[in-house]
Amino acid sequence: MTKNALITGITGQDGSYLAELLLSKGYKVYGLRRRTSTPIMDNIQHIQDEIEFIEGDLLDQGSLHQAVQVSNPDEVYNLAAQSFVGTSWDQPALTGQFTAIGVTHMLEAVRYNKPDAKFYQASSSEMFGKVQETPQTETTPFYPRSPYGVAKVYGHWITVNYRESYNMFACSGILFNHESPRRGVEFVTRKVTDAAARIKLGLQKELRMGNLDARRDWGFAGDYVEAMWLMLQQDQPEDFVISTGETHTVQELVEVAFGRLGLRWQDHVVIDPKFVRPAEVDLLLGDCTQAKRKLGWELKVGFEQMINMMVDSDFNRLKNTLREQLV
Repeated sequence: MTKNALITGITGQDGSYLAELLLSKGYKVYGLRRRTSTPIMDNIQHIQDEIEFIEGDLLDQGSLHQAVQVSNPDEVYNLAAQSFVGTSWDQPALTGQFTAIGVTHMLEAVRYNKPDAKFYQASSSEMFGKVQETPQTETTPFYPRSPYGVAKVYGHWITVNYRESYNMFACSGILFNHESPRRGVEFVTRKVTDAAARIKLGLQKELRMGNLDARRDWGFAGDYVEAMWLMLQQDQPEDFVISTGETHTVQELVEVAFGRLGLRWQDHVVIDPKFVRPAEVDLLLGDCTQAKRKLGWELKVGFEQMINMMVDSDFNRLKNTLREQLV
């Protein structure tokens, strides 16, 4: 029997990879998207004809009730959020509305209209913030260091609360940083790979960066959405850390990206204090033992392979754009 899935944030990086995965498994995929005058569909352009879109907004409870009624989902994946950490200091209240309260709105819509649907909440390693232990596991205390991290903690705990209060199948994936060629260019990984490609093509001369010593546990988004799906195939809802179990500095990211194109990063990278966060998260390292043991989840794409993939994608995209401009 065909399963129905409702994905919020379907046009984003994770939403697009998840939609691909579910379509390959024979799901009927519904995607919630906000009404905008110029919808951004780049990530799902190749599969948009296979998706049924429903207009809605995490801040509008009525539209979410309607979305659940129309899609009648077996599985709900709540991926939508204001997800850029840097922006959360400039727009803390809006981040709280979307990234925290929006989760409650979605849970309420599921509880009232399809209480037997399985619900996935996109939690984040940014919840650990000023880490209380290393590596971080499912039981590590949260100490968020940004408005985004604080909002994600609320979203995480309200999901636990609905699971325990209403006996809903509701769980969270505490995902560490995951990247891909579909990542927004405002995120540090794409900022670096896009800049390396631009410098190689003569489109810019330098890359301005903040803290090169910050360490992150970076994985491939395509691998991580499989973990989301696996969580909802279990008999009982449970929260899982999804990570690679290894860290790399921002400087290592820069070295790999520029090296892919035969560039010396030291010739082009400039440290700019304005890119240093008000409260920095210095080290995030996840322990995904439980996900591997209970879900049977495995990583397929390594760090350097992922960065090279992103550099190649940016370089080819920009090269093609230049070629078109010359025609």
